[in-house]
Amino acid sequence: MHKLNRNNRDKLQQFVAITGASEKSALQALKASDWHLEAAFDVFYSQPHPRSNAADVRRLEELYNRYKDQYSDMILAEGISNLCNELEVEPQDIVTLVLSWHMNAATACEFSKQEFITGLQALGVDSIAKLREKLPFMRSELKDEQKFHDIYNFAFGWAKEKGQKSLALDTAIGMWQLLFAEREWPLVTHWCDFLQDRHNKAISKDTWAQLLEFSRMVDPVLSNYDAEGAWPYLIDEFVEYLYDKNVVEK
Repeated sequence: MHKLNRNNRDKLQQFVAITGASEKSALQALKASDWHLEAAFDVFYSQPHPRSNAADVRRLEELYNRYKDQYSDMILAEGISNLCNELEVEPQDIVTLVLSWHMNAATACEFSKQEFITGLQALGVDSIAKLREKLPFMRSELKDEQKFHDIYNFAFGWAKEKGQKSLALDTAIGMWQLLFAEREWPLVTHWCDFLQDRHNKAISKDTWAQLLEFSRMVDPVLSNYDAEGAWPYLIDEFVEYLYDKNVVEK
């Protein structure tokens, strides 16, 4: 520790506080990532860790039982609300989506026992205090291009109603507003207005996935938009809507 400058020492302490890693493991991850904190998290979580660092299954089962529904072996909306209260976050906070992604939860507002325990084991936590300490790391994952892509695509299946192939329009709009608040896209409000004005139907998985690619690849003034490109018809119609509304010049 005494050989580190103050900036690196602060990073080391922050890394240990968030991950629960030993100083030795933290130093290895930080050095391997040239002292970039977010990259060091990726290094650390991509590597296997000794069982002594693993979450305690017994404590995880106790935690699960604290939140599970009285009448079914699941954590449902009330239990998730109680979990969020103890984590000091709102249920609609995007970090709950990231947590659900870590748990590979099949459906919004519920966790199976396997999803809950396996997800927290993967995060290396077995208490609310440890999970709360992990929240800054989970928020930082949204800044990672590949992880944002994975979380975005996960959100479609997570948010749709059971048994449905498409995502209800109101739900899709809410999810887009939540996700693009993290990864700013200047046209998101116009996109949502367009859907309500001209589409008013459920959103397919293809449209959901292609919109993210459109937001990444096409600049907000559409200067590099290719009308002959293989975009879904709905996105082509959206472009015409932007021209009609004089949001962008043709």
